[in-house]
Amino acid sequence: MSRATNSAVVDLTIRLAELSDAQAIASLMGELGYPTRAAEMQMRLEPILQDSRYRTFVAVRGGKICGMIGTFCYHSYEHNNVGGRILALVVTEKMRGEGVGRALISAAENDFSDRNITRLAVNTRFTREEAHKFYESLGYTRNGFRFVKTLSAVAD
Repeated sequence: MSRATNSAVVDLTIRLAELSDAQAIASLMGELGYPTRAAEMQMRLEPILQDSRYRTFVAVRGGKICGMIGTFCYHSYEHNNVGGRILALVVTEKMRGEGVGRALISAAENDFSDRNITRLAVNTRFTREEAHKFYESLGYTRNGFRFVKTLSAVAD
């Protein structure tokens, strides 16, 4: 899938990510606050790109990746239909506020719609107030809290 967007960003294309995008996506994860080496991202992307429940889109402008969105589809205990989740969304700092995030969300929402998925969720940290405003401006509403816990590894 390669799609030029209708956003105000000139020369922006949204396409499915490829394994060769690992370095650029690793850099984006660092901007999101998750320092990641290219080799680590390649290791993560290998199973993700093979699993039809996941989609990873990248935004490309001027031949360079300037953003990414990763999504996942899942069955739940609460609903009869499959739901969608935005797992990661990041735009390079210099491109923020230029419509790249909106274009990535639009691509993800179109992909969800194409797969007949109508219920979407996204998590974001409490401290990312600009992200909260961004999602709310796109029609997402707050409906709960997420709690996390890291378990000790059983084996190395």
